[in-house]
Amino acid sequence: MNAVLSPAPCPSTFRLLTSEERQASMHATLACGWNGSEDVWIFGYGSLIWRPEFDHAEQRLGLVRGYHRSLCLWSRINRGTPENPGLVFGLDRGGACRGMVFRLRSDDVAMVFPALWEREMASGAYLPRWLRCETVHGDVRALVFVMDRDSPSYAGQLASDAVLAAVRNGIGKYGRCVEYVASTARALREHGIADHRLERIVHQLAE
Repeated sequence: MNAVLSPAPCPSTFRLLTSEERQASMHATLACGWNGSEDVWIFGYGSLIWRPEFDHAEQRLGLVRGYHRSLCLWSRINRGTPENPGLVFGLDRGGACRGMVFRLRSDDVAMVFPALWEREMASGAYLPRWLRCETVHGDVRALVFVMDRDSPSYAGQLASDAVLAAVRNGIGKYGRCVEYVASTARALREHGIADHRLERIVHQLAE
């Protein structure tokens, strides 16, 4: 039987963005990165890979440099609670990350982006950025949600036992945190993406 450990302390400061704040963030991001007529690329590195929740015209394996996939974001709603937060993936500074990039038709942007912002920017813990994404068919400019290290939801570099405890104990409105981590690892394997750090975590969770 797996031992249940206590996770590392999680800051209590936390609030959700208002709908007005989310809309302002979304419009500002579109204004600086979209001309209103071209298709939009969206980079997924976690649950977007296996649950994008929007129709897309194309998907490719992609590589974003300067950031790496990390369980560095406290989840107090989706995969945990304020009293017992789980951990979900963010793109933290340094290294590189392989994931999936999706092409969204320009006509679908107005319909898809509000739901995407509600999903990814509920607490404003991510910084939406337009970054170069390398693919075998050429580079594309993609929308990428990177970790905001100034957010109270940023967990930083936790010790291994703290990560395992938070993942094992976290349960939120979308289910168990351990299932989220396992689903992401499985999706990466299915697409031929190697993430040795994540595989090590999955192996430890199974022990």
